[in-house]
Amino acid sequence: MEAVCKGASNAGGSTIGILPGVNTDEANPWIDTPICTGLGHARNLIVVRSGLAVIAIGGAYGTLSEIGHALSDEIPVVGLNTWSFNREGSEDNSLHLCNTPSQAVETALLLANKRLNKCENR
Repeated sequence: MEAVCKGASNAGGSTIGILPGVNTDEANPWIDTPICTGLGHARNLIVVRSGLAVIAIGGAYGTLSEIGHALSDEIPVVGLNTWSFNREGSEDNSLHLCNTPSQAVETALLLANKRLNKCENR
């Protein structure tokens, strides 16, 4: 998360950190607005539902839970060196796998815009 925030900040963006604890000191130095939840890993659902797309980078089981929440809610997930899935012996292509950070961001923005347009046309 720190690398993502650093990149966004260096590109002129604003960053929000949805933190698992209750202490703003837990935020990395690139977070502009820390939001303390005190929810531990349960905050993963808030993280996922706060965006129009998710980029999963590497990660352990917390990342896996975020991927699961996103896919369950039909939020597009872009993967960069992260989990892959098989379902009933066949590759599950629910994740949009990318090879570079710039490709992941470009793909996520495209999918987020598609989702936003779909919501606006309802």
